[in-house]
Amino acid sequence: MDTKNLDLGLLVTLEALLAERNVTRAARRLNLSQPALSARLARLREALGDPLLIPAQRGMVLTQRALELQQPLHEALESVRRVVGDGTPSDPATMQATLVIAASDYIQYALLARFLVALRAEAPMIRIAWRALDVLALSTQLERGEVDLALAAPEHAPASMRQRRLYDEDYAVIARQGHATVQGDLDLDVFCALDHIVVSPQGGGFAGPTDAALEAVGRRRTVALSTSGFLIVPEIVSQSDMIAVIPRRIANGWSDRVQVLEAPVTIPGFVIASVWHERTTNHPAQGWLRERLAALA
Repeated sequence: MDTKNLDLGLLVTLEALLAERNVTRAARRLNLSQPALSARLARLREALGDPLLIPAQRGMVLTQRALELQQPLHEALESVRRVVGDGTPSDPATMQATLVIAASDYIQYALLARFLVALRAEAPMIRIAWRALDVLALSTQLERGEVDLALAAPEHAPASMRQRRLYDEDYAVIARQGHATVQGDLDLDVFCALDHIVVSPQGGGFAGPTDAALEAVGRRRTVALSTSGFLIVPEIVSQSDMIAVIPRRIANGWSDRVQVLEAPVTIPGFVIASVWHERTTNHPAQGWLRERLAALA
């Protein structure tokens, strides 16, 4: 292994390649052209005597040597960054970074839309990528750097990840304006008799927290529609006699088009937290972005 030809720039390139496991994404992360990054990869392979990334059926996979290097290399480079920097980000107006956030459509509506607007004013050179939250894949996505920050209920956060409580949310019932049965109030009998829409984030489910609350008082409801997303629900409710129990932040956003009512049964709310990998804890730009998001929440 000929390490005398390994400079800091090559090591930063190697860190990005090991995190992204993809030449194109690593090049984008480093603001390099793909040919330039491919040339650096060739130098790394020669210096380390290992292919590092090898083609697989779906993309690229790391060699055993690359897997062994990944965490120690990242920790070493983080130490260098702490030594040469003061731990604070540069002027947000000139800060350049890309942040990949995994969140449900509810979070995108309730928080991330305002976050994006704030960033365009304060840090216009920051790029944000939203992607759907996949709870089952989240740990791997955070470890690989495919996701920088996830917004989810704390119980869905991988135990090995850092997290910070952002806010509490509760539920409200929505019904269309002019509903023949629902006129500004909702008792339990009517609530159970009407057809409901339920959101099942993983798809296909017909029960949720509302059903557990009803079961506790010996009642049941009729679920007519199950959907994987929250944002379509108020649109359907506004045009039908179905009702829905949804997070209050979405319900309030539709208060000029639907009735927003209190549920006739106590439905426990939930908490939203930010979740990230330990390796980005001391990253100045990502730390600033997490703080800004928390302040907005």
